[in-house]
Amino acid sequence: MTTPTALDLLFTAGRSGSGPATWGQQAIWSTLAALDPADTPRYNVAAAAPLEPGLPRAVVLAALQQLLHLHDALHTRLVAGPDGGLRQVADPAGSVPVQVVTADGADQVRAVEELHRELAGQPFDTARQWPIRVGLVEAGGLVRQMSLVLAHTAVDGTAFGTVVADLAALAGGADRAELERRRSGTRQPLAEAEEQAGERARRRDRAAREQFLRKLRLGPPRQFPAAPAAGAPFPNAVLSSPALGVAVDAVAARHRVSSSSVLLAATAATTARLAGRSEAVLLVVVNNRFLPGLAEAVSTVSNQVLLHLPAATGEFGELVRRTQGAALAAYRHGYYDRRQLVRQIDQLAATGVPLADRSCVFNDTRDLLPAELAAEAAAPVLPDRGRTVLEWPGEFAPRPGLSYALDVLPGTEALRLAMTANPAVLPRPAMERFLYGIEELVVTEARRP
Repeated sequence: MTTPTALDLLFTAGRSGSGPATWGQQAIWSTLAALDPADTPRYNVAAAAPLEPGLPRAVVLAALQQLLHLHDALHTRLVAGPDGGLRQVADPAGSVPVQVVTADGADQVRAVEELHRELAGQPFDTARQWPIRVGLVEAGGLVRQMSLVLAHTAVDGTAFGTVVADLAALAGGADRAELERRRSGTRQPLAEAEEQAGERARRRDRAAREQFLRKLRLGPPRQFPAAPAAGAPFPNAVLSSPALGVAVDAVAARHRVSSSSVLLAATAATTARLAGRSEAVLLVVVNNRFLPGLAEAVSTVSNQVLLHLPAATGEFGELVRRTQGAALAAYRHGYYDRRQLVRQIDQLAATGVPLADRSCVFNDTRDLLPAELAAEAAAPVLPDRGRTVLEWPGEFAPRPGLSYALDVLPGTEALRLAMTANPAVLPRPAMERFLYGIEELVVTEARRP
C-alpha cells in the first residue's frame, strides 16, 4: 500500500447564495456544538464500499463533480453569527479533498478500512470546510474501493442514501440533467429555509412546539432514579441479532404496524421495566421525509418528538398497536424550529413547573418512512438466538442530560441495536439486559400462535 496522495477536486459554476440555516441544520449544528470536539466525528455520516469491477479515476472524479452540482448541501458552509444564529452559504466554486492510495490484492480492503477510519475520524469545520471528504483505493489503474464521509450537518441517514445512489448513477453514465428533472419538486437547503420563513410553515412550527410543551407536562420528571452527574465515559454496546431482524417484520405484519413502531414499543417496555415504572417517555428522532418536497432532499431534516406511553409494561401486542397510533400522531408534529423550542423550555423550567424526562433517546436510522407498513407474511422461520452477538466497540465522552441513546442500524443479515448509556444510570450489565430484553420481547411475540 502506498502513502496516500492528496488531491483537490475542483468545483466551479455551482449554484450559490446565502440565507438562514434550515431548522434541521441548526438543530444538528447546535447538538454538535454542545459536545466535546473529540466526540463529534462519530456523528459523521460515512460508508466505504468496493467499486466493481473498477472505474477509471477520471470517471469517479467527474461523477463527484456532477454530484456537487446536483446537491447544494455538499458545497454549503454553516457560519455562526454573534447572536448564536446560523447562516448557510452555498459556494459557487471551491475544492473537495480526495485521498488516493494504491494497493493490490487483499491489501485493498485493509487500505480502504484504514483510509476510511482516518477520514471519518476527523471533525468538520463547518464554517470553513465543505461537508464532504473522499478516499479512493486504486489497483491496476482503476479505482477499486471508495470511502465517502459527509458531515451530519449536511445530510441525515436518508439523504446519505440518496447521495450514494446518485453517485453510483452518475459514475455509471447517468445524465445529471435527467436526475435534476426527476427531482424538480425537491427542495435544496436554501429553498427549504425560504419555505420555513413562510406563514404556512410557521403555523406548523408553532403547533408542533405547543404539542411538545403539552407533552412535557404529562411524563414523569425522571424516568430512572436520580444518578450522579456524568463523569465516567459512556460505554457503547452493539447487539447484532438475525432473529430480531426476522421477528420484528413478523410482528409488524401481524399487527399491521411499521417495524419501527415494534422496536419503539419494545424500547418503551424495556425502559419502563428497568426503571421500575409503568410508563415510559422517550425522545424519538423522526426523519420528516413524509413532508412535500423533502422525500429525496439532500439535507438534514430530522428532528425530535416526545413520546409518552402509559401502561408500557402491559400486554406487548396491545402496546405495539398503541405505540403505532401514538407515534404517528407525534410524527405529525416533528417539523419545527428547535432553537425556539429550547428557549421556551428554558423559560418554562425557570418557573419551576415539573417537566418530563427527555434523557432517553430512540433513533431508527433505517431508510423507513414513519407510516411504512410491513407486508403480510407467513409464519416466520426465526434464526437461532444463539447467533446473536453483543459487542462493546468503545466508549464516548460523557453527555450531560443523557440516560441512554438507542440507535437502530441497518444490516443485511442481522438487525443491529447500538446503545450508548450513562453508566451511573445503566451500567454495563443493565445495558446487556436492556438489549437482550428488546430481542426477547419481539421474538416471543413473533413466536406467539
